[in-house]
Amino acid sequence: MRKFFLLLCSLGIAISCSDGDLQIEVIDFNDITPQSCSSADPASSNILFKINDTEALILNLQSGVLNNGVVGETVTTESEVPGGSTLTFRVFSGGVTSNYFCDAIPPATPTVIEEINATDGSILIETVIDADTTNFVHTIRLSEITFVNAGGERITNLTIDEFGEVTTTIPVAN
Repeated sequence: MRKFFLLLCSLGIAISCSDGDLQIEVIDFNDITPQSCSSADPASSNILFKINDTEALILNLQSGVLNNGVVGETVTTESEVPGGSTLTFRVFSGGVTSNYFCDAIPPATPTVIEEINATDGSILIETVIDADTTNFVHTIRLSEITFVNAGGERITNLTIDEFGEVTTTIPVAN
């Protein structure tokens, strides 16, 4: 009887495990350089993204938030999530490239397995002029970002605080 009971318990444990649930425990993009589809000037596009093999972090900036500021001063701007800007985390079925975001018609593969939008937080942008060039350097930080999945669960280990730096060119006066 004892052996039958142990066999039944083991079988119950094996059946109750769910291998199909996707569990996202960590979102970590701090060491990845942001990209945009407009390679000449990221300010001409409001969408910046970071790719980590089968995952992507997509930042859609509020219009005008990535401004060039004033020469000789540090300018700080802020955009609320999701009110002004949006931040999205996507998991793909395979490795993703910038073509997915930049092609007029995105590739059919890989496909999006899960998409989670940030529900709260702020995008902080500090803008300074690069002393050696005619470029502005924008340091983008993420503050108090909250991701909540479709099941209403908050992602527990959110290790993103810096989105990175992008450079824009000082406009030439006509």
